[in-house]
Amino acid sequence: MNKRALVSSLGDVDIRLLRIFVTVTECGGFAASELELNIGRSTISKYIADLETRIGLRLCHRGPSGFALTPEGDMVLDATRRLLSKIDSFQSEIDNIHSNLAGTLRLGIFDQSSTNPEAQLHMAIRKFHDDAPDVTLEIVLETPSVLESRLLDGSLDAIIAPIYRQSSSLSYRPLYTETMTLYCGEDHPLFGCPADTTPESLDLASQTYAGYSFNSPNMMAGRDLGLVRSARVKEEEALALLIQSGRYIGYLANHVAETFFAKGKVWPLSPAHTSYKTVFGVVTRRKPEPDRKTARFVECLVDVHGAGAKKLLD
Repeated sequence: MNKRALVSSLGDVDIRLLRIFVTVTECGGFAASELELNIGRSTISKYIADLETRIGLRLCHRGPSGFALTPEGDMVLDATRRLLSKIDSFQSEIDNIHSNLAGTLRLGIFDQSSTNPEAQLHMAIRKFHDDAPDVTLEIVLETPSVLESRLLDGSLDAIIAPIYRQSSSLSYRPLYTETMTLYCGEDHPLFGCPADTTPESLDLASQTYAGYSFNSPNMMAGRDLGLVRSARVKEEEALALLIQSGRYIGYLANHVAETFFAKGKVWPLSPAHTSYKTVFGVVTRRKPEPDRKTARFVECLVDVHGAGAKKLLD
């Protein structure tokens, strides 16, 4: 497949594809790199095919016999590692030249952190802005898997997400916790049941259950109780609506549910047995190391979460 390259100079898209190529080779194939990249095998295969088209070279063999680099792939891998090393060094040097922090900090957050009393993200943002007023903040809300994927491909600088399945390519710093409990709505047959009722007595496995559609502590907790999803959602707002309908049971963060509970809209189901706690933390890439502005934001997060973050770390 030695064809004329479609690009005469490298752009951001090419750099991203080259980073994915390096990860695939280091993991030993498409299937093995799924967890590291947090994207599906078919998508990884498409990215590698796109890279081969753009540079006009066949980089690897894939099929029943397994994954293997072509001779050209070996040479491209060596060249890519040298290139990425120089890019990372350049970015660090430019960052260190500036006496003040500038540029854009791209932050990803999962769901309802703003209503969690343990989460002090607003305080961290305030502290960071006072320290680095010239930095522009870009904040996106996404599922944990999407956030990790974007962090690994370099389109995000840091993310705030549950720490439950860790990648060796990422660095995790615990910050705060969130307690989740199984709830039902006011028109549900289980509404008002005594708090000490056991899950077996409630026959939870026979109830219509709504849960997250992505891999998460929520999914694992539901499986442990033998619950089968009849509705799948991506956001907690949608989950709250389904639970309030009185036709579904589902997990809500206690800090989200407390307003609905006070109004008699939801009811906790066997909280001593169904509740679980999730640790949230700030996540960054190990390589390249976070630049100065990202490192400073991480420091602000750790500072404002104080003893709680330190306790989780210990």
